[in-house]
Amino acid sequence: MRAWLAVLLLLFRAPDAFAHEVRPAYLQVQQTSAGTYEVLWKVPGRGDVLRLGLYVALPTHCGTIGPVRSSFVNNAFTERWKVKCTGGLTGDTIHIAGLAATMTDVLVRLERLDGTTQVTRLTPAAPSFVVEAAPTGMQVADTYTRLGIEHILTGVDHLLYVLAMLLLVTGWKRIVATMTAFTATHSLTLAAATLGWVHVPQAPVEACIALSILFVAREIVCSRKGQPGLTEQWPWVVSFTFGLLHGFGFAGALSEVGLPQTAIPVALLFFNVGVEIGQLLFVAAAVAFIACGRKIGERFRPTTIDSASLTGLRLVPPYAIGSVAMFWVIQRIAGF
Repeated sequence: MRAWLAVLLLLFRAPDAFAHEVRPAYLQVQQTSAGTYEVLWKVPGRGDVLRLGLYVALPTHCGTIGPVRSSFVNNAFTERWKVKCTGGLTGDTIHIAGLAATMTDVLVRLERLDGTTQVTRLTPAAPSFVVEAAPTGMQVADTYTRLGIEHILTGVDHLLYVLAMLLLVTGWKRIVATMTAFTATHSLTLAAATLGWVHVPQAPVEACIALSILFVAREIVCSRKGQPGLTEQWPWVVSFTFGLLHGFGFAGALSEVGLPQTAIPVALLFFNVGVEIGQLLFVAAAVAFIACGRKIGERFRPTTIDSASLTGLRLVPPYAIGSVAMFWVIQRIAGF
């Protein structure tokens, strides 16, 4: 029981952990003329007034034009300024000073005058990038596939929902049907929201995603008490419905990066492919872990343990998941 309490405490602290060092910074460089660029630099905050020590280092032939405008809103420090770079930036290196000493990443979006876009992700191990003449289709596909994989594998709420479904659904055919339904609907809403066909406020969406986890956790509890609910009987129907919500959540993450105007279909397709690859990796690992746990439990379960105690132990995971989900619901509603 102490082990489960420790896990629960860790999960409660997860939102704070992901809210600081792991939140990505954002750099946008927009070309406005042959050698002039507007720069937007957004850095995660630490507390009410502090920020991460990350700074944009442009090539030496770039000079600032006019004042630098700065603000601190929603726990993020934002700077805006204009620069004049003789000969442009193509072939030059842009470096993020201080990134190597952190645990965060930097999402970079560079918009050229012709409407093409270069999108990349910088990490502590690779804090610089070279401004390219124009991205190829393969480069766009590679970048957005990686973004999709990283987003799903760092999206604790999405993974917790998938884990809850796997605890409830048994049998490969039912698991495949459930995950296929989830994939189909979140792909639809991801595309619709990203392309601007549907506009949904992000804050209520995030709260509803937490509610979907809470709902499935309750269904697990009912199932283990001998009262199977809708999710256990028709998991693909529930997964189909909640997939709509999670798709809007994915779209919110993609909107932070944006899509290259000349390769929107490619970027959107491969971001979704990346999400699915990450989801499949997690499902495979989770299914293997659950199967091993069940076999170990059956092998070493004491013969003297009574059915009531066994039922209580089996209720620990859904109650832990539901508690974390409820915490997120309250936290996200309070943030409206």
